[in-house]
Amino acid sequence: MRYTIKSQCRLAGILAFSFYGITYSQSTEPVDYVDPFIGTDFFGHTFPGAALPNSLVHLSPDIYTEGWTYCAGYIYSESSLMGFSHTHWSGVGMVNGGEILLMPTVGDKLQIVPGSLENPDEGYRSRFDHADETASPGYYSVVLKDYNVKAELTATQRAGFHRYTFPKAENARIILDVGHQIGDMTQGEISEFKIVDNNRIEGAKGAGLGKVYFVAEFSKPFAYYGTFDASYKTPESNGSIFPYKNAEAGDKIGAFVQYNTEENEQVLVKVGISYTSVEGARKNLHKEIPNWDFDGVKDNARKIWNKELSKIKVEEATEDQKKIFTTALYHSLLAQYISQDVDGKYFGSDGKIHVAEDYDFYGSFSCWDTYRTQHPLMTLIAPEHVNDYVKSIASKVENYGWLPAQHFLNVYGEAMVGDHLIPIIADAYLKGYRDFDIDLLYKAMRKKALELPKAPVPHEAGRSGLEFYKEVGYAPIDKVTEAVPNTLELAYDDWCIAQIAKELGKNKDYELFMKRAYNYKNVWDSKTQFMRPKKYDGSWLEALEDNEQEIVSNGDHSYYKYFDPLLVGRRPNRHYTESNAWQYIWSVQHDVQGLIDLFGSNKKFIDKLDTFFEMSPLISPPKYVGVVGTIGQYVQGNQPSHHVAYMYNYAGQPWKTQFRARQITEEMYRTGPGGLCGNEDMGSLSSWYILSAMGIYPVAPGSTTYAIGSPSLGKITMTLDKGKTFTIQAKNNSKENKYIQSATLNGKTFNRTWITHEEITKGGTLIFKMGDQPNKRWGVGSIPPSMTQKTK
Repeated sequence: MRYTIKSQCRLAGILAFSFYGITYSQSTEPVDYVDPFIGTDFFGHTFPGAALPNSLVHLSPDIYTEGWTYCAGYIYSESSLMGFSHTHWSGVGMVNGGEILLMPTVGDKLQIVPGSLENPDEGYRSRFDHADETASPGYYSVVLKDYNVKAELTATQRAGFHRYTFPKAENARIILDVGHQIGDMTQGEISEFKIVDNNRIEGAKGAGLGKVYFVAEFSKPFAYYGTFDASYKTPESNGSIFPYKNAEAGDKIGAFVQYNTEENEQVLVKVGISYTSVEGARKNLHKEIPNWDFDGVKDNARKIWNKELSKIKVEEATEDQKKIFTTALYHSLLAQYISQDVDGKYFGSDGKIHVAEDYDFYGSFSCWDTYRTQHPLMTLIAPEHVNDYVKSIASKVENYGWLPAQHFLNVYGEAMVGDHLIPIIADAYLKGYRDFDIDLLYKAMRKKALELPKAPVPHEAGRSGLEFYKEVGYAPIDKVTEAVPNTLELAYDDWCIAQIAKELGKNKDYELFMKRAYNYKNVWDSKTQFMRPKKYDGSWLEALEDNEQEIVSNGDHSYYKYFDPLLVGRRPNRHYTESNAWQYIWSVQHDVQGLIDLFGSNKKFIDKLDTFFEMSPLISPPKYVGVVGTIGQYVQGNQPSHHVAYMYNYAGQPWKTQFRARQITEEMYRTGPGGLCGNEDMGSLSSWYILSAMGIYPVAPGSTTYAIGSPSLGKITMTLDKGKTFTIQAKNNSKENKYIQSATLNGKTFNRTWITHEEITKGGTLIFKMGDQPNKRWGVGSIPPSMTQKTK
């Protein structure tokens, strides 16, 4: 995909899907509809570089490395870049990655620092034009204007492949900046490397999340070489360069190699990466890229992506819809990262090397984001990986001695509210995935839900506020940060444990955790009709009214003094996680009927929902960067709102779910770099789109049901396990015809607003007849299941 400035202007208007009659042409493959630049502008935090699904290496250009805007290293609005590094996180709000950067240069002066965005000539960075930039699954290229060098990237699972086309020059160089990193999590951790011979450099980067080992091999022998240390200047030369030195250690270190090149001469570099050892990196490199066939690796990457993207066939859709959908599928399939070498070795959370026998070890889980959409989507379209996800969690429990929560590599802690590896395990288990040690995992879940960890596991790895949650049934705001979602999300997690306990025949545990699953009621304030902060003594936090907001400090804990339903605020003082009271009322996914009962009637519940979508999007100061992609107080750019459009189904007005689900898919997902409304968050935003565009949504992972929305595509076909397929067809579909008039499943009348996982995975066809007016009789007689049964 290529862009000009003119093409960006198309982002200003809402997509108008004017017709639904186009299918893939015979000459077009799924990869041709992927635009890796979608999400690279604003706050999508995606990267456009080369990577495979379920891989360790994600090779991409870095433009800048400091600040939240540059979490992925790349942002479309800039026009110079620093080089190409091998590790990137897809769409997260964490400033990290960027290990092992290479940059080709040409010039008399050897530069060892990248220089600034404002003045690229201060260092080795180069200007570029988007017109000279191309990206597709598994491939990226750009022309570096300052050096007249074309840089091309492709990748295997564990190795990156660079091809640099140089001009005629006597001073062509490749910089290997080992000190480079997105953010600065190294905290002075020492890196080291050695120049082994005239074609190879190998070493280890101190990266904060763990060592990153590398082996880099060059297709052309070095004419000159040397090392540098950008944090040190020798008193004799006032310089930081060490010619013909063949090893270096430090924080801001690197190497340079120099060539005489002919016009259009290509120099190739292949880089193996490992989290275990240099030997592991070498094995990864030689196994996956044994020769210098760049085009062969690139073509194989395309074949792999074509196969993966063919898991969902799109028909009867506009060109823009196909581009948005297929790119969302690409981002969803990109999101899970393996961490083991080709021989199965991985670096465990106990600091030891372990071997993953006959499975892929996934080292990171951004589970507060991914449990809602990305993991449930994988249970449908990537069944071959689901057991490995859960096996990886079991391995972490064995190595760590405790069930972690959201984590990246081996940095554990309760960084986000809740305990959301639990719904990932529960969702897989309840859907029939059983090739893992559920007894080990169940014991770990139960233990973490009932007690705090003991040394050597750190205290912060336990559930935040657990002692209060057990004692009084909620997290008190005067004791626990983000106390309200802490209560709500732990109640949901306990419900998930209860579902597994029931399957395992552990009846007493089932009763215990089902009782705790109702703890959400303990922060319900019937007067204000919000989930409201409550103090340890049982009193509600005082309302703001005419008071001026202030912060209360109680030892190490602090919180906003007054309850304001529109306040998001800042950590560590927040009442809610990245949201406000309006956005967190609805976080009772496991018991929507119980929530309706708290409101007192379907009508009152619907009135609140209607107001939520129709009111002003403004929040109380300070503004918060995560409040983006708004429809009223609904926020598509952040996860807590993601299921809310589907809640009308539970209250007997599914046509409003159809209206809102369609509105979100059409307004919040667009073509071009600015096409995502918020952080992609390891596939969670894109997976929401995939599921919703198909017309289904997993409101409560851990349940085996999906709520029905409004399919925005004319026809899709999922390829399932064992060669089965499931087709969803929306007849008479258009932008205006968003409402379901009737439906059939495998030729039989289908008149409910939910479908089971089993019904989908058996294979078959679900056909909707669409219209431009609501059919207020369709689906109202059979609402989706909840923990609380609806009373007649």
